[in-house]
Amino acid sequence: MTKAEIINEIAQNTGVAKKEVAVVVESFMDSIKDSLLDKRENVYLRGFGSFIIKHRAAKTARNILKNTTITIDAHDLPSFKPAKSFIEQMKG
Repeated sequence: MTKAEIINEIAQNTGVAKKEVAVVVESFMDSIKDSLLDKRENVYLRGFGSFIIKHRAAKTARNILKNTTITIDAHDLPSFKPAKSFIEQMKG
C-alpha cells in the first residue's frame, strides 16, 4: 500500500477531503522523523508498534571484489518494532 492509497482510504472512511488528509499524513510522518532525527527519541504507538533508533557498532568488513578490508563506522538506524498485540493479530 502506498501513501496515496492510504490517503484515499482515510478520505473515504472519514469523509474528509483528500488534501486535508494528505496534510495530516505528511505532518504525522514529519513528526516521527523529527522525533527520531532531531530529538533522538523513540516513538511509541500503543497497539501498533514503535519506531526506534538502533545503534550499530563500528566493524570491519571485507570487499571481496577487491580483496581488501574496510572499516564501517558506528551509526544509528531507524527501525520499526510491531506491538505484541499486532503480532498476535497477524498470526491469526
